[in-house]
Amino acid sequence: MTALSENIRSQRPGFDYQTFFVRYGLFFLLAITFIAFAWLRPTFVSAGNINDMLRSASIAAIMFLALTWIIAAGEIDVSFMSVAALANMIVAGLASHGYGWPVASLAGLAAGIVFGVINGGLVAIFRLPALVSTIATGGLAGSIAAAIGLGTSISLSSTGFVGALLHANIGIVPVLTIIVILLYALAYYLQEHLTFGHYLYAMEQNRAAVSEAGIPVNRILFLLYILSGVLSSIAGILLTADLSSGQPYIGSSYFIDGLTAVLLGGMALKFGKPNVIGTIAGVALLASLLSGAALLGWTDSQRQIVRGALLLDGVAIVVWARRKNRAHI
Repeated sequence: MTALSENIRSQRPGFDYQTFFVRYGLFFLLAITFIAFAWLRPTFVSAGNINDMLRSASIAAIMFLALTWIIAAGEIDVSFMSVAALANMIVAGLASHGYGWPVASLAGLAAGIVFGVINGGLVAIFRLPALVSTIATGGLAGSIAAAIGLGTSISLSSTGFVGALLHANIGIVPVLTIIVILLYALAYYLQEHLTFGHYLYAMEQNRAAVSEAGIPVNRILFLLYILSGVLSSIAGILLTADLSSGQPYIGSSYFIDGLTAVLLGGMALKFGKPNVIGTIAGVALLASLLSGAALLGWTDSQRQIVRGALLLDGVAIVVWARRKNRAHI
């Protein structure tokens, strides 16, 4: 009996340290980064700085949510930041000409819906390559944003109800952050507990097989691109109030951040599969790095190097994990 027990014990798989650190390493990196900056610059954990970090991270998290699912489904959207910039400029332009913030915000949201429909139509209905299609639509959105302000920014004297929402706090936590947490909790439920999540990841592995099974693949993709346009425009509207201005080229700063948060987040929990928990952890990491780097006096080029390195790591990990997962299918 003792020999049998020892034999069974010896056949049990050992603890997989590699998988553990791949799946939870991002959370450890976030904790280490936060502790390091808090030790190097105690003002990093001041109430004001934490409030600012949470606010900026919340806006970014809204912008990157749908991008997470699009990449998880095996597609790409590189127009999200340009759509945000367009919404930003539309709101600023209308508000500066005397239109109320409700009207201006609805116009910015409408622009996001239009570009979401265009992207979804090109990719899901006409079956055009997503990268080429969204590069084109992103260029169009960015050009319109620049044309609205004639290539310059538009300053605002009032931020309306959006500014009031943006700067409302419960303690040191922005109300917007609480809204984003609830939004991501809903997204997590959709991703993990409904068939939507299973369809999403199955589409990346074998879209033809999913389509043959009767799953409305093109409809799902179409809706994902519309969601991306809507959320990007909402982020652009919030940025208008946050900056008290319209900035036509603001989208460029979110391009690398968006891909980095999603791809780096793909190493968390689901082993090479972009997911909402990983994305929000990636957003928090980037917000901590940028805030801490600013307090330490890092130059913009140094911050860009760190961003680029994180993006490269995220791409490498996701590609490696996907190849490993497919090898076991």
